[in-house]
Parts: sequence; C-alpha cells; structure tokens
Amino acid sequence: MKPKELVTAAFMGALLYVQQIALAALPNIHLCAFLIILYALYFPRAAVFAVSIFILLEGTTYGFGLWWINYLYVWPLLLMVALLFRKNRSPVFWAAIAGGFGLIYGALCAIPYFFIGGMAAAVGYWIYGIPFDLIHCVGNVCIMLLLWKPIGKVFARLEKLVQG
Repeated sequence: MKPKELVTAAFMGALLYVQQIALAALPNIHLCAFLIILYALYFPRAAVFAVSIFILLEGTTYGFGLWWINYLYVWPLLLMVALLFRKNRSPVFWAAIAGGFGLIYGALCAIPYFFIGGMAAAVGYWIYGIPFDLIHCVGNVCIMLLLWKPIGKVFARLEKLVQG
C-alpha cells in the first residue's frame, strides 16, 4: 500500500470514529453505514484498513466488552456487501442496503448473546432493540438519500487526488 493510501485509510478510520462520537447523543443515528459504503466505492483497498482502525479505536475508547465483538463482524460484513456491489452507483440502491442493514443490525448483534445465554437471551436482546433498529433503518435511508450526491462529489474528487 502506498503512503498516500495508508494516510487516507487512517484519516477515513478516524473520520468514522469522530463522527460516531459527535453523533452519540442521537440513538443509532450516525454516518457509519454511509461512510463505509462510500469508502468501499471510492477507496476499496483503504476501506478495509479504515474499518479496522475504526473498530480498534472504538474498543480502546469504550472497552473491549461483549458489544465490541459485534463490531468485529458487523461493520466488515457491511463493507463486504458494499465491495461486492461497488459498481452500482444508485443512491436508491444504497439507501435500501443501508436501511436493510439498520433493520438487521440488532439481530446481527444478538449472535454473541446466543452463545453465552442461549436462544432466549439472543431473541430477548434482539426484540428489546427493535425500536433502535427501526431508527437505525430510517436514519440510514435518510442520510444516504440526502448526502449521496454532495458527499459523493467530494469523494470523487478525493479519489482523483489520492490515486493521481
């Protein structure tokens, strides 16, 4: 990886981290899905490192608890989906992906609870979080549709700078 790409990845990981802290007062409203998708579309190689940096920063800040285990597979899963479909540049398509991700986020995060407490613990965790998943879904869709065009233009320019 070139030094420019490494610095880009570090900046992208830090941006993921900072925006989540800045928006922490809002329940499940953040730019994580939006940024991870854009990272995959414009900077696919650096995106893997950026998401890894974000996950590590979250753990070092808030502790490496059970919740953090979710981050080890939830955010990389979204990145893999985005990388798989990165040729698609439709904001409606990505809004649907981001919204769907918001809906299943709680179910994905319930997986460790299945292993430590059984099916009842996992289902209970998931059901308790459904209102937050609905907020997550709506927030992701709105953010994607509102910011796709203006921020996408910025990313297109940045891509040329980093790769050029």
